[in-house]
Amino acid sequence: MNLPIVVGVDGSEPSLRAVDRAADEAALRGAGLRLVYASLWERYEGGLFAHDVDKPSEDVTGEDIVATAESRARRRQPGVRVTTDLPAEAPEYALVRESRTALAVVVGCRGRSSVTEALLGSVSVMVAAHAHCPVFVVRGSHDTQARSRARGRIVVGVGEKPTGSAAVRFATEEALLHGVPLEAVRAWRRPVHATTGQPLISGEPAHLYEQQATEALEEALRDLPEGLPVQRRTVEAHARDALVAASREADLLVVGARRRHAHLGLQLGRVAHGVLHHAACPVVVVPEPD
Repeated sequence: MNLPIVVGVDGSEPSLRAVDRAADEAALRGAGLRLVYASLWERYEGGLFAHDVDKPSEDVTGEDIVATAESRARRRQPGVRVTTDLPAEAPEYALVRESRTALAVVVGCRGRSSVTEALLGSVSVMVAAHAHCPVFVVRGSHDTQARSRARGRIVVGVGEKPTGSAAVRFATEEALLHGVPLEAVRAWRRPVHATTGQPLISGEPAHLYEQQATEALEEALRDLPEGLPVQRRTVEAHARDALVAASREADLLVVGARRRHAHLGLQLGRVAHGVLHHAACPVVVVPEPD
């Protein structure tokens, strides 16, 4: 089955940058692009979009929003096949449903104030938490939101279960597609009881935990294709802090999220939740197997 890249649109500038990213990903993968505007979305009311369709903001329809996004996608990647949908439902439910038959879902990070920007859009969080495929959340500075190869690397966080990591596989594929190196980061921390100032007590445990982090990196990266430039990095820090710091020099940050046995499906752990709120570049959340 030729699965598409799905992107949620609402007429805002962040969602149009998400269209750019989704169109580029579709072109690289030879996939179709599916634009979804859920009509129960709280529509963007800014003047920029209304100007694009030459209508007052109050007269802009869902069809106008989708048509403008489609036109933008076709200009950016003329060879990509584009389809559209306007389901009459809330966006988080529409996009999670679409994720069952998608290569990836792409959403923009929209905030109407510094507070909402800091908290991240609820739709982005919900989709990243519950989707059945990788989810791109297009956030970061203007030069990294849509353009690939702005920094020249893709960063992946290696978690507690490195064997068979779906996040590492996805990050590897992205690095190959974009022609950039892969940087794998494994954070480690020594236990509180090992942080005394006495070298004879603290040195050996620190070395032990750093060695375990190095071994986890090697396990996660053992099946990488030959020829892909890879940088392995262990960092003594909280995983979230280490990955947020790495995101400042990255085109894309990839993290895994494991399913929990609950009726809400995939839940975001602290690391994925933290980087979604604070990363300086687009983030991909990849569902990990049990």
